[in-house]
Amino acid sequence: MRLLEGHNLSLSLGGRPILKQVDLSLAKGEMLGLIGPNGAGKTTLLRLLAGLVMPDEGRLQLEQQPYHAIDVESRAKKIAYLSQSGTAHWPLTVERLIELGRIPHLGSWQKPNQQDEVIIRDIMLQTDTQHLKERSFDTLSGGERARVLLARALVTEPDILLADEPVAALDPAHQLDVMALLQRHCSGGGSVVVVLHDLSLATHYCHRLQLLLEGAVVAVGSAVEVLTESNLKLAYQITARPALSTSRLFPLNWQKIED
Repeated sequence: MRLLEGHNLSLSLGGRPILKQVDLSLAKGEMLGLIGPNGAGKTTLLRLLAGLVMPDEGRLQLEQQPYHAIDVESRAKKIAYLSQSGTAHWPLTVERLIELGRIPHLGSWQKPNQQDEVIIRDIMLQTDTQHLKERSFDTLSGGERARVLLARALVTEPDILLADEPVAALDPAHQLDVMALLQRHCSGGGSVVVVLHDLSLATHYCHRLQLLLEGAVVAVGSAVEVLTESNLKLAYQITARPALSTSRLFPLNWQKIED
C-alpha cells in the first residue's frame, strides 16, 4: 500500500521554478532517500510533503486521501517533520522539548500520562539523549541538538517521518546510530523520507533513492539503478568507481570533473 503519493508536483518561489513535475511515492515500511546537489529542490520537496507549502500544480495524497481533505490534527499524528535547522524558541530543557512531540496525542491542557512517559524514556535512550534531559536546549552542541530534535520527532510515533539531513551535524558513530534508528522505524511498520548528502549512507540504509537536479527527477530506484556513472556525472559533476559489497553499491574514489 502506498502511504504517500505525489503526482506532477510543481512549485515556484519568487517567480523561480523550484520543483518541476515531480512524482513521488512511499510505501509502508520503506525508507526513501532524496539525494542531489545543493539547490536541487530536496528540502522544498520535503516541506511540501509536510504540508508546510502547497504545490502550484499537482496533487498530494496521504493514504489515498487528498491532503486538503485531512485536518491538521490528524495529519500531525501521521507525519512528523524534522527540519534541517530546527531550533527551540524558548530556553526549554531537553526533556520538556522532547515531551512536546506527544502533543498531537494529548487533549487540550492534558499532561503526558504514564504511557507517554514510557515512550519518551525509551526514545531518549535510543537517541542517546537521556543524560541531557536537565540541560537547556540552547546550551547544546550542534550534534546534541540534532539528536534531541530527532527524539522529539520520534516520540510522536508517526506513520511517516520526514527528515532533512538528520546526520549532517553528527560524528560518524552517531550518524550510524541515527540511520539505524530510522531503519528501525521502518522495520516497525513506519516509513521515512530522508534527505542525505552522504551517498554511502543513502546506499546502505535506503530501500530506494530519488535523485533530483534543478527541481526535476533524474532517476528513481535502487542504488544500483540510480547511482550510475552517467547520473553521477550529470548531477554532481563527478566521476566515480563503484564497488559492489554485500549486494549494495558503495561509491568510492570520488573525483571532481575539471572544466
